[in-house]
Amino acid sequence: MFLVHRNKEGFTSLPAQEIRPEDAKNLSSDLAVKILKLLSAKPMYPIELAKELKVHEQKVYYHIRNLEKAGIIKVVKQEGRQGAVAKYYALEKPAVVVRFKGMEETHKLLNMKGSSEFLEPFIKDGQLNALIIVGSPDPHGPEKARSKDGYYGMDLALFLGTFLNYVPKFYVKLDTDAREEDLRNNNLILIGGPVVNRVTWMANPKLPVRFDKDQHWAIHSTISDSTYPTDESGLIVKTRSPFNPDKSILVVAGKRYFGTRAAIIAFLKHFDELAAGNVHSRSVKARVVEGIDLDSDGIIDEAEFRE
Repeated sequence: MFLVHRNKEGFTSLPAQEIRPEDAKNLSSDLAVKILKLLSAKPMYPIELAKELKVHEQKVYYHIRNLEKAGIIKVVKQEGRQGAVAKYYALEKPAVVVRFKGMEETHKLLNMKGSSEFLEPFIKDGQLNALIIVGSPDPHGPEKARSKDGYYGMDLALFLGTFLNYVPKFYVKLDTDAREEDLRNNNLILIGGPVVNRVTWMANPKLPVRFDKDQHWAIHSTISDSTYPTDESGLIVKTRSPFNPDKSILVVAGKRYFGTRAAIIAFLKHFDELAAGNVHSRSVKARVVEGIDLDSDGIIDEAEFRE
């Protein structure tokens, strides 16, 4: 559900959580409202909230319990702190709606694009629901490689943006900045191969289509048992996250940055074909592409699916 406001410049919107009328009483306290305003900015744990608001922590716990029970806030992560487990809370949605009658048919206000099945759960309810990780441009990893793939990731981010109705902030990190809790608590979009992106390197052995270090990082498909050795080869894989089985990962990468560019081009220009799944097993969302330089200028400008 979305809260939509029309002004002279056009439309603005916020995702909204519908609550029962009897749960609205949880919003009548000034302290509860202050807690929600803080949680709208970032996830926080109760003791942290109490310190920020300069109130006794038991008062904060009281409102946290009621707000969670009403479905207004939720636990988004847990961390060990001073021998105890701290639960971090965030808003379920940045707005709350109480409805007193049923929905009525009306004219469409906005041309809101729903995310396709392929993009779930990375896009949910018109919001980005993933952490994007790109390789660092600085020398890093066993091969001291510098990533150029992050520049191509900008095109992918713009493409994903066309499916979003609400973007509070973009979640992008360098592979060198990603921590264990980032990998465990998020759906992940990984850009770049294992040589330049250490998170791709960690996930690579679990992918149905993966990079083979023993073959100079050629792409190998466990589906067709085929190998694709060219620098222009790339892969696009959507599968369960090896860091958390309840999360998903989307890998868009190439053997070299030419291959990553080819994978990005396939994503942008041939999305419907991409979402159809592997030609050898349509239920497996893992594709291999190869970049083509159509005008012979030394730059990949098209991509073809190899499987």
